[in-house]
Amino acid sequence: MATGGNGASSPWVVYKFGGSSVASAGHYRAVGALIGASKAPRLAVVVSAMRGVTDRLLGLLQQAEAGAAFDDGLKDLEEHQYGVHRELIGTIPESLDRNFEDLHDLLHAVRLARFAGAPVRDLVSGMGELWSAGLLAAHLARQGREARFVDPREFMLVTRGEMGPEVDWSESARLLADHAADRGDCWVVPGYVAREPGGRMTTLGRNGSDFSAAIIGRLLGAREIEIWTDVDGVMSADPALVPDALVLDKLSYDEALELAYFGARVIHPKTLAPAIELQIPIRIRNTFHPDHPGTLIGERDDEEFRIKGITSIDGLALVNIEGAGMIGVPGTARRVFGALQRGAISVVLISQASSEHSICVCVEAAAAGAAVEKLNEEFSSELASGKIQRILPTEEVSILAVVGDSMAGQPGIAARYFTALADAGINVRAIAQGSSERNISAVIDHEDVQRGLRAVHSAFYLSPQTVSVGILGTGHVGGALLDQLAGELDRLRTEAGVDIRVRAIARSREMVLADPSIAPADWRVAFEQSAVATDLDALAAHVHADHLPHAVLIDLTASEEVALRHAGWLGQGLNVITANKKANAADYSVYREIRRAARAAGARYLYETNVGAGLPVVQTLRDLRQTGDRIESIEGILSGTLAYLFNIFDASRPFSELVRDAWNEGYTEPDPRDDLSGMDVARKLVILAREVGIKLDLGDLEVESLTPPDLTGGGVEDFLKGLAKHDETMAQRYRAAVERGQVLRFVGRMDRAGRGRIGLVEVPSDHVFAQIDLTDNVVRYTTARYDRNPLIVRGPGAGPAVTAAGVFADLLRLCSMLGARI
Repeated sequence: MATGGNGASSPWVVYKFGGSSVASAGHYRAVGALIGASKAPRLAVVVSAMRGVTDRLLGLLQQAEAGAAFDDGLKDLEEHQYGVHRELIGTIPESLDRNFEDLHDLLHAVRLARFAGAPVRDLVSGMGELWSAGLLAAHLARQGREARFVDPREFMLVTRGEMGPEVDWSESARLLADHAADRGDCWVVPGYVAREPGGRMTTLGRNGSDFSAAIIGRLLGAREIEIWTDVDGVMSADPALVPDALVLDKLSYDEALELAYFGARVIHPKTLAPAIELQIPIRIRNTFHPDHPGTLIGERDDEEFRIKGITSIDGLALVNIEGAGMIGVPGTARRVFGALQRGAISVVLISQASSEHSICVCVEAAAAGAAVEKLNEEFSSELASGKIQRILPTEEVSILAVVGDSMAGQPGIAARYFTALADAGINVRAIAQGSSERNISAVIDHEDVQRGLRAVHSAFYLSPQTVSVGILGTGHVGGALLDQLAGELDRLRTEAGVDIRVRAIARSREMVLADPSIAPADWRVAFEQSAVATDLDALAAHVHADHLPHAVLIDLTASEEVALRHAGWLGQGLNVITANKKANAADYSVYREIRRAARAAGARYLYETNVGAGLPVVQTLRDLRQTGDRIESIEGILSGTLAYLFNIFDASRPFSELVRDAWNEGYTEPDPRDDLSGMDVARKLVILAREVGIKLDLGDLEVESLTPPDLTGGGVEDFLKGLAKHDETMAQRYRAAVERGQVLRFVGRMDRAGRGRIGLVEVPSDHVFAQIDLTDNVVRYTTARYDRNPLIVRGPGAGPAVTAAGVFADLLRLCSMLGARI
């Protein structure tokens, strides 16, 4: 029998199945199929009790100790076990009958004595594993597999020490060789149970079946131990707290120990110890997803750099000892630990300032009062003399830790960690880092744990360019943007590492929220299936998720109400991209508040499509100013709608018909009066003026409206019908211009003093404003540099696809600002 050494040459592999893997007869069948598919020459299968059985056994024992009736509960458990045995193997073993008779007698004796000592508790609590292993062995035999039940109480010898069960390795190996030499190539072994030197049955404590698997793996010199459970492997963080947690493909033994210490649902440290000694790999696998390779725990891979886990310990208190009298005084830390040791108080973390002015320790919250009491006793004279000013606890704190072997010698890890916490608005109360650099821990307020876990996980595991997106408005432009995103997101993710997630889409009355995202190609279906009433606060909170690095709201509405929310969103740290001009052209105080909020929160505010749809009108002006040029005047055709109308209007068709056609094609604002009134152009001119530092409001401009005074009220359809009676007026203006060799264009002009006028003008047929196509915008900048030959930006300035492309470009520009290489 092998007792040491491992590797590919070893014939033994150890499988361990937990309670969730054997929760029913169907689960046993699945386990049997996995065992049948194993390619291992020799297989030792360690099995836990069926899910819930150990708790039921201990519950019966507790009832008996209290003198309460236990017969009904015992009968229920008996029927449960009999039912599973009948379903799986078609019979009830005599040994199971005897077990329940013995259990009844034992519980009866406990009820009479009102006491159950450790031997009785071990005997009762271990019955579930014995039943489970016997059932699995019988099922495998029924399936034609030569499987043998091997009782660990025959060979697994343990003693009770201060640190829990301690294995007598040499004697256990000898006993195993004596008792299991003829047990074949497939063993089924109950987990959790063992024996003490006197022969009495004992148990290995919670997680004891994992420990059993590791003990047997070491005794057999196994080449691998596989822990089969109900998850795909060890996660990078608790998925209940961090939705984007990932399954880790591998961990070193040290990393697994660190994660286990800090509360990660990984594997108990005592399970690792026997495997580490012989360097036996441990693999965590999913019984219900057997094709997944799981997580391999083994020797360190020095070539791999990756933070392996982000985890936390809750239920702690931070006790701070502070005083100038500690500076330079040797033995202070020793006295702190000595006082806490006398109080049997375990220290989870310690942090000391290099000045020795303060020492703080983390202890369990329940021990905080006792810790303060013991420290007050120890330092009573220093407190009385003022050498120590205070010993104070801070309740309800947690430790948040990042773990990874390869942090050692890697610059920037701590910076990224603490920057992520700072960006999430989390205050760090204490810091600790071991010299191995395998772990960096921070003490934070418990209420910040979830936000901190998500923020740090994002910093290390998600692409820095993962962007959570909310889209407001699903009209012509919104629909076009979603169609464009649908065609490009996969490419951006694979080629540029940009992970754009559309997590919310809203209309005026309904919205869709999704996690992780809405497929842009299916957004219409999403509204049919899962729309709820629009709540912009809830939408913003959903988009601004703690577990995602960046968030942006894209305003494609023409709503003043939505525009007035921009400052608030920016102040919360949300980036905003807008095609809605009503924010940037609102009262100057609103404009200034938007900028102030963006600066204070470090958020970006992008609005290239406010002027010229997809044309670089705003960016060009900004570049001119930032490079020191002086803007003398700005003039241009700033409305694609009006450019289109006066490009095709020749009085052969009524002007009102052309307006209706443009509205139907999506070339106009939702209400075409915003175009015809000149207010759309006025807003754009105000936005450009403000870009060059001119304090200008809409009321400061002279605006000629093409909307007849009698049609300013009412609905859009009423306006379009009523416009027909004004067709002759527009026809006369056209003919008059033609007679003078001119063409009609709707132009906005502004000089460096802020004087501006907007209206219908006549320009020569060879003028740049006359030489445009359909919806072209033309903006002419006259500057100190571009004086004799003004700088002209020209191109399509209207249409859903063009405007959506401009918004998409702003989104990619934002991603570049966040570090993407697009």
